[in-house]
Amino acid sequence: MPAPATTYSDDLELLRSSAVAAGIIASGYFRRDVKSWTKENSSPVSEADILVDRYLAASLLRARPDYGWLSEETADNPSRLNCDRVFVVDPIDGTRGFLRGEDSWTVSLAIVENGIPVAGVVYAPARDEMYEAARGEGARLNGKPIRRSRRAGAAPLIPAPGAVHQEMQAAGLHYTRGPAYPSLAYRLVQVATGKLDGAVARRGSQDWDIAAAALILEETGIGFADVCVGFPRFNRRDVRHGALAALSDMSLKPLVHAALIKVYGCPAADTGDAGLPIPSHTDLTDG
Repeated sequence: MPAPATTYSDDLELLRSSAVAAGIIASGYFRRDVKSWTKENSSPVSEADILVDRYLAASLLRARPDYGWLSEETADNPSRLNCDRVFVVDPIDGTRGFLRGEDSWTVSLAIVENGIPVAGVVYAPARDEMYEAARGEGARLNGKPIRRSRRAGAAPLIPAPGAVHQEMQAAGLHYTRGPAYPSLAYRLVQVATGKLDGAVARRGSQDWDIAAAALILEETGIGFADVCVGFPRFNRRDVRHGALAALSDMSLKPLVHAALIKVYGCPAADTGDAGLPIPSHTDLTDG
């Protein structure tokens, strides 16, 4: 008889331990003289990204050889589309910040089942912060349930690219422009903690940028959506997404979503192509 299916909690434990080990490897290169270069999409990559990716592929696939693999730093293998569960990996999310010596870079790991994230971790080694969630079991920060701290009376704090910022201001949205963490995954989970009231991303984010954070947001009751299609689906043939918004106060949704759609547009409905040319708004980009 086949072995029983691995539980989401078992998968989360594997992700957590692997993220810690990956963080140790990456930290050995942090604030050091690191070799780096630019990929075809103009995003940076370093020798640390590659080494962490190789470690994670070896350790995770050894533990779960029947799972698929999707990583920012590995050539895509379409066989993942035939797997029930798939690892979705960003070895270092926020490479630009990592190379500048900023401490909010993360290791972002998720397991996706039938298009939905079921286990995920966003680990910030330099800040000693482990955000994690398993589907249906809530989300935790350093082992304790995430409880969103309220910012009563303060204007919403939302980091936004310049063009989106201008559109939201023009629409009359009263808010404060928040800190722009280079790691999109880290930026998103700060909406769960209450450090931010919202976070947005330009069109073109990919599965590995957001899968783990999407689950953490969902498990803490935060509204998260691709502004063109709703809650993102993962492990499709095209892993790119439209503009994204995570909002703790859904009264902000109409203006924020409208601003993102005006600046970035939506993919053509007849092609389903989330990868149509993206406007060159380069602030708040991720690597």
